Amino acid sequence: MTSASKVYTDAKSALDGLLFDGMTVMSGGFGLCGIPENLIAAVRDAGTKDLTVISNNAGVDGFGLGMLLNTRQIKKMISSYVGENKEFERQYLASELELEFNPQGTLAERIRAGGAGIPGFYTATGYGTLVAEGKETKDFDGKNYVLETGLVADVSIIKAWKGDARGNLIFRKTARNFNPMMATAGKVCVAEVEEIVPVGALDPDNIHTPGIYVDRIVQGTFEKRIEQRTIRTVEA
Repeated sequence: MTSASKVYTDAKSALDGLLFDGMTVMSGGFGLCGIPENLIAAVRDAGTKDLTVISNNAGVDGFGLGMLLNTRQIKKMISSYVGENKEFERQYLASELELEFNPQGTLAERIRAGGAGIPGFYTATGYGTLVAEGKETKDFDGKNYVLETGLVADVSIIKAWKGDARGNLIFRKTARNFNPMMATAGKVCVAEVEEIVPVGALDPDNIHTPGIYVDRIVQGTFEKRIEQRTIRTVEA
């Protein structure tokens, strides 16, 4: 770590002292966009096991969170969309992996609520479906709602476009999904960025996540895979 800053030299050192077996990790991103590629690889290399991972999806086979599935480090996923990962499907159907499934908006709000210190909220989404089984329901003005709990994590690992030594972050486009709210909902937040800029270089009006929510920051290198590559056939 550099003097008087939150900057770490690499993903491994940025996670030093934070990982332990059985912990809960929030991992940002949407599909393969805005995922903390370097920090996920560092968790894999650390061998931390029995993880509960809160993430919109579970990566793809062999990449992103898919790496942690391959090494059997994840015990439970709290997710919304997991349809791109065959290993996830295999482990779940074989009862080797626990899954707490959420409608996507509900998952986002559970994370936001956890970061805001809100223990629970009612939503109409999912009422009368499998999502609501075992949960408290309540009638408000003749409409039924499901009680959902806020989510917090021992560590949040997120990815941003630019950041400074104080941890102020700017995200780009779809990478802004889930990452900013996860920064608030982790007991410790570690951010990886494409570029670390000098303090004062970011326009304060354009900062998406203030540095008060970010404990550690590291500059990474990114593969940025495309989850579903679709190309048009060019007619002769």
